Amino acid sequence: MRYPVPDLPPGERQETELEVERSRFLTWLCHAPEVAAFESLLTEARRLHPGASHHCSAFIAGPPGEQAAIGFSDDGEPGGTAGRPMYQVLEGSGLGQVACVVTRYFGGTKLGTGGLARAYAQAVAQALEALPRREVVERTALQLKVDFAGEAEARGWLGGREIPVEAADFGPDGVVLTVGWPSDQPVDLAALESRLRGRLALVEA
Repeated sequence: MRYPVPDLPPGERQETELEVERSRFLTWLCHAPEVAAFESLLTEARRLHPGASHHCSAFIAGPPGEQAAIGFSDDGEPGGTAGRPMYQVLEGSGLGQVACVVTRYFGGTKLGTGGLARAYAQAVAQALEALPRREVVERTALQLKVDFAGEAEARGWLGGREIPVEAADFGPDGVVLTVGWPSDQPVDLAALESRLRGRLALVEA
């Protein structure tokens, strides 16, 4: 499976701001490959903005369509007016591994439930427009055994297909390369086996 994620280093965030009827909505987005990254983002928002009215949140700590590592919170806003609209925008973006916190400073004018839902959704949508993205490819570990003479050839073939070599285990009669094969592609080693003239074996787990 391939899908976009925020192109932000661990611990870094993107910040944008939206004003609606004098209420300020500060939106933070981060890359969240696990729930802990979201929790850190929320903790930092609360630490830096202790006087804010609300810190509403939503996250998808996995691929698009993830059903387990997800969540959203209204943080005191009327039920369904903040966290769920935020989550729906994240879900609709097609992004995975993404977390969002919207910090609200109340401006003195009540927005009503419909107005709140629109404002929180708009704050996240605006932030996503400027978010840098990169593609994640889910991979399966495969072990390929080659002789010493074939190692460089195998690495070159794999590199040309952007298949990373994650480990190399050297034995007395050759090398076992652990590679990250794209999980959305069938395992087809015929071309490499032909180039190595049969000096290739798939090691069964």
